Amino acid sequence: MRFFFHAGFHGHHYRGWQRQANAGSVQQVVESVLSNILKEPVSIMGCGRTDAQVHASQFFFHLDVKDVWDYDLIFRVNKMLPDDIAVFEIIPVKDNQHARFDATSRRYDYFIHTYKDPFLNSMSSWYPEKNLKLDEMKKAVALLSQYDDYRAFCKSPNTYLHTRCKVSSALLFADSKGDRVRFQITADRFLGRMVRLIVGKLLLIGTGELSVDEFESYLITKETPKILDVAYPQGLFLSKVTYPYLELPTRTTFMAIGDPEEIWLKL
Repeated sequence: MRFFFHAGFHGHHYRGWQRQANAGSVQQVVESVLSNILKEPVSIMGCGRTDAQVHASQFFFHLDVKDVWDYDLIFRVNKMLPDDIAVFEIIPVKDNQHARFDATSRRYDYFIHTYKDPFLNSMSSWYPEKNLKLDEMKKAVALLSQYDDYRAFCKSPNTYLHTRCKVSSALLFADSKGDRVRFQITADRFLGRMVRLIVGKLLLIGTGELSVDEFESYLITKETPKILDVAYPQGLFLSKVTYPYLELPTRTTFMAIGDPEEIWLKL
């Protein structure tokens, strides 16, 4: 039988979700805990990859088992997992339903704060830039859904068969003071470092070092910028994963990670 696990993790102490030979990953921790509980080696499939120190307020992975457990697995898993990883729900699915390949859209949120705050620094990226040109950044964000090739915003474009992505939504939010900014993007797929590369250029627009026309030229020409301005990882969250047969609300709302709340004003 196959089960989807609805989970979330704070990625600060990990080298990403995916299992790696010489670095600690979220997948390794979860597999170790499940193997211990189920008394057999376990291999799980995640809904995607994340970079080192990147978070997921919503993440899915699937697990195949021969015999279904007869105890509260959620309780046991959460008791053994470290505090920065949690399982919210376990959902039985069909044997051919796949956590990675069946996902029809993924949403990422990137959080920025422009003042030093010890309570935000592991969940939002600190860029000490005063008076960001939010209106110009908004113009650039509005362009994203008008193009479908993101080769210019991919760290290693030649490793992909193609670099086309359908962006269904791209939004910019800020708090009332303009010193906390939230970029949100939803697409059918994402390329390596894509969101962080976009945010890096948006910040240059915010500081006046890059024009909106120059930003759009990357989307038009598909030429990789000479300098890859990759935004810090800790501000990035995989925040929503949708399937044709499954769409669950995000459980985590701390810092308004879920749907935009009162502190966020749509620009």
